[in-house]
Amino acid sequence: MTGTSSHAERVAGDQGSKRAGPTVWSRDFALFFGARAVAGLGDTMLPVALAAGLLQHGYGAGAVGLAMAATAAAFAGFVVFGGVIADRFDTRRLMIGADLVRVGTQALAATLFFSGHVVLWQICAIGFTNGVAGALFQPGVASTVRRLATDVQGANGAIRVAEACAQLAGPAFAGVLVGFASPGGVFATHATTYAVSALCLLLLRLPPRAPDEGRPPRTTSTFGADLVEGWREFRSRTWLWGVIAIWGLYMIAVSGPTVPLVATEVVQEHGPRAYGLVNSALGAGTVIGGLLALRLRPRRMLRAGAIALVGFGAFPASVGAGLGVPAMAAGAAVAGVGMAFWSVMWSTSVQTQVPADALNRIHAYDVAGSLALMPVGQALAGPSAAVLGADHVLLAAGATSLVVCAALLSVPAIRDLVRADARPGAGGPA
Repeated sequence: MTGTSSHAERVAGDQGSKRAGPTVWSRDFALFFGARAVAGLGDTMLPVALAAGLLQHGYGAGAVGLAMAATAAAFAGFVVFGGVIADRFDTRRLMIGADLVRVGTQALAATLFFSGHVVLWQICAIGFTNGVAGALFQPGVASTVRRLATDVQGANGAIRVAEACAQLAGPAFAGVLVGFASPGGVFATHATTYAVSALCLLLLRLPPRAPDEGRPPRTTSTFGADLVEGWREFRSRTWLWGVIAIWGLYMIAVSGPTVPLVATEVVQEHGPRAYGLVNSALGAGTVIGGLLALRLRPRRMLRAGAIALVGFGAFPASVGAGLGVPAMAAGAAVAGVGMAFWSVMWSTSVQTQVPADALNRIHAYDVAGSLALMPVGQALAGPSAAVLGADHVLLAAGATSLVVCAALLSVPAIRDLVRADARPGAGGPA
């Protein structure tokens, strides 16, 4: 946190680290963990289904990028409002409702692909609806983790490992379904994963808010006032908005084009099974990165995370260089290690460095700022590849990844942020 942090925030962080409760595992955290793991399994299958399904129906890389951009744009555009809603109402019910909406949309997508009548605007509309549902779901994740586990970094690491295991199994399974059935089978399976997630959340019981966690879901203040208050909390932290500002370049030039172009390039050159294997290698690397994040407790978390993130550039660069499947898989594995470690360091910093009563809104601003420019990168992926060649765009993405890491390390407020439980007077592990 910057030098302007208030004494009240420091006290809130210290009290939060001292409160009694499970360190990581409990019945309720296990249910939440299961919900995230199962939904993550379905999410990792989706790029394979979209790429293979749209290519089978005569669409190209641009269509895949637009379909993905529709979801990302809706998510980024509505997640800030979702953060305010999550701070005003019951986050668990919001998450259940969002899951049920996505059960319906993915079932509809499965029907379209099974019928063979696939129209791009319909797929984009389904993706947009999914994005809005995700925007209502995601803000509550940060506060739920903080309420269920006192070891926030351990909880984030465990969830990240679960997501990585899904990354290992999901794409390969999707490739098998596409190869032996159709993309519709993948969408039907995806709908089922959201149904399981909703059931786990239905059985979940959140503990009462601790006294230090501020006021309960509010009905007295206005929606607009809460929105403005969240923005003030967000912009008061240089390390927070500094990362988000730099991350915009990452979304446009690295993550945005990498996802659709890697999918289309590998599927076209080597088939959907090869793409599944490459993504599984990414998942294997992410497992390793998550396990490292469970064990390593750097004093300056964002500095360590930015250094680890250097490895992500190996993924788009290996595909852009036209290397074989084994080399692409190795690049994906290195990328997974770096991204997973950064992700846990960043999530834990956000969840432990800010007041609990504004956490959903701040997390929403974090997510919105992080992803706002991803649909731009995804939408430009096809036109850029047409003009420059997909290989050159991916090589540029690998180089830009290094620039982003250097920029993160160049900002003192980011590289020198001390973990919450390592500050003077902190009461132990967060």
